[in-house]
Amino acid sequence: MTSALAAERERLLPDTSGTIHDQRLDDGGERCFALATTTVDGRLSHTQDADVGFPIQSVVKPWIYGVALLDHGDGVHDLVGVEPTGEPFDAVVLEEGTGRPPNPMVNAGALLTSSLVAGRGVDERVARVLEVCSGAAGRALSVDEGVVATELEQGDRNRALGFLMRAGGTMSCSVEDALEVLARCCAITVTAADLATMAGTLATWGVRPGSSERVLPQSVVTDVLSVMATCGMYDGSGRWVHRAGLPAKSGVSGGVMAVAPGILGLGSYSPPLDDHGNSVRGLRAGEQLSVSWGLHPFGPPR
Repeated sequence: MTSALAAERERLLPDTSGTIHDQRLDDGGERCFALATTTVDGRLSHTQDADVGFPIQSVVKPWIYGVALLDHGDGVHDLVGVEPTGEPFDAVVLEEGTGRPPNPMVNAGALLTSSLVAGRGVDERVARVLEVCSGAAGRALSVDEGVVATELEQGDRNRALGFLMRAGGTMSCSVEDALEVLARCCAITVTAADLATMAGTLATWGVRPGSSERVLPQSVVTDVLSVMATCGMYDGSGRWVHRAGLPAKSGVSGGVMAVAPGILGLGSYSPPLDDHGNSVRGLRAGEQLSVSWGLHPFGPPR
């Protein structure tokens, strides 16, 4: 554990200011706070909780978007927009006039991009996303079937979005297939160290740090990072980019993946969430590290 990461973890661990949604966790889960970074040359630094596994949830959305771009190129943007919404991530909202989801980082957009992943069925589509995520993490990742069952059972809002898009002609596959692809991808188990290495892969424009393995083309990574920067933290994206300036994606399990292009990737895990569905400690740690290390792209270099 580096001194900077350790100090940031200890400074923030007792402090969960802001509105905290009840995660119904035991004390150990509530206090779990993991930080990890991976530099572009492959150096991993992490705190003691960085090997704790959790479902990736919405942090998988940039990767689904990336696979859809691999399969369809810029044609993806005929079916999904790239604008931030100012709405909750599960809002039943589509663009006026086009019927498109506003961006790939909200649930509607992730359902649409899930439907665009090439494959002969749900299993092949999920396997392709899992392969890309595993390549970026540098190890074989797996899907938690218990989380899948919960996702599908509680997926009525996503079903509503799917049927709206299906009726409007933007979604060509069945709603249930798209819903299952997204549910299974959100149930991929990761650690904070995995997220740091995955973010580092984006920081190197598609090559996993410390290796020569290209996971995604540079052009795809550019699109992914651009949308993460404006839309990745839901309706808290403006505050995040103002304070940290980094392309990032959060998930309701408490994970955050942030990218300093050309420098490093950051992964964090802390379950308590704010009103926007973002990890309270993850946001504060990312903001502080961006300031301390001079990572903000619009700030002076340090």
